[in-house]
Amino acid sequence: MRVLLRLFQQQQHAKLLATPSGGLFRWRQATAAAAAAPVTAALVAISGIRMAASEERTYPTTLEGFGYGFNEEGKLRQLDKDTGKLTDRVFDYQVYTSLSENQAHYEALGDVITQYVYERLEEKEGLKKLYVPADVPPEEATFVFSTVEKLDRPKKLLVLIHGSGVVRAGQWARSLIINDCLDSGTQIPYIRRGRELGYEVLLLNTNDNYRTVKGARKPIRGSRNPTEHAATVLEQYILASRPESVAIVAHSYGGVVTVELAQRFPDFFRDKVFAVGFTDSVHASSLVPEALKKIGRNWVTAKDPLDTPLTITKHDIPRHSAGHIKHEMTSYSCMSALFEFLESRYAEFRTNRGEEPSSKKAKGDEL
Repeated sequence: MRVLLRLFQQQQHAKLLATPSGGLFRWRQATAAAAAAPVTAALVAISGIRMAASEERTYPTTLEGFGYGFNEEGKLRQLDKDTGKLTDRVFDYQVYTSLSENQAHYEALGDVITQYVYERLEEKEGLKKLYVPADVPPEEATFVFSTVEKLDRPKKLLVLIHGSGVVRAGQWARSLIINDCLDSGTQIPYIRRGRELGYEVLLLNTNDNYRTVKGARKPIRGSRNPTEHAATVLEQYILASRPESVAIVAHSYGGVVTVELAQRFPDFFRDKVFAVGFTDSVHASSLVPEALKKIGRNWVTAKDPLDTPLTITKHDIPRHSAGHIKHEMTSYSCMSALFEFLESRYAEFRTNRGEEPSSKKAKGDEL
């Protein structure tokens, strides 16, 4: 192995000697390339063996199987191998010598954590699983979570939309769940606060787009991509429930999904949606409908104190500081300001309908 590595280093050195046009060093490049060809093949073969080993490795299906658990503070900690009790040791990424195997292990743990969050939403938070679409067998459908089994004219409905990637319903950021805690990485604090303020809460699952049916991977009807999923849920559950008022909170790419919904359902957003809170949304400002600019606010990464108004383009919605410089932390860090904004917007919504006197204007509404 040392010989192979030495030859590989010689190959890289030969590349440095060669000029773009060949010139005086063309013979060195050709000679080094010929000598190094077997080395490259050998290294590729070794890499292939490692990849195959990673592909064949099987992983546990529970947190305990991975040697982890969540403590009372919602922080992921290692289990003692002898006693099975939680320790103070944090997540360890470096389990194997191979980078690809470590990443595969991390992703497998992430899949188990997704199932853990699903179960926690149902068992500890009391949420109900609603299938999308509702007219196919559950194993062929995706699902969302709701605080009630059947939404029926909710007075205040809060819709939570996560970002893109590996996250699923109930999560803002998998990395935070693993490396920080459940409060910062999941939507559970939003669910609890929403309930305290009288909201029914609906959690979308925009990244769950495929199922394996009879050995074949197939797209889920009505949920082939994030926007289609959101539109299906809006039609199947939200519009069908005839809500009195709706607020939407969306993180990162969830902002893109929300903007597209506002474009497709302008009457619904005009008549029912009283507030939209983005957390570091990545939407294109040029695509934001006028109606959304009046009811929306985007809390973005910034060094400024929480809720400090920031500069915006004339085409975008108001931008405020999330009070944090990390993208994935924005949902958690701005939660207090975001809910204050929602409640202020709701008071104004009711005032416009003649239900109660005008309330105090929210900070930054002048933007």
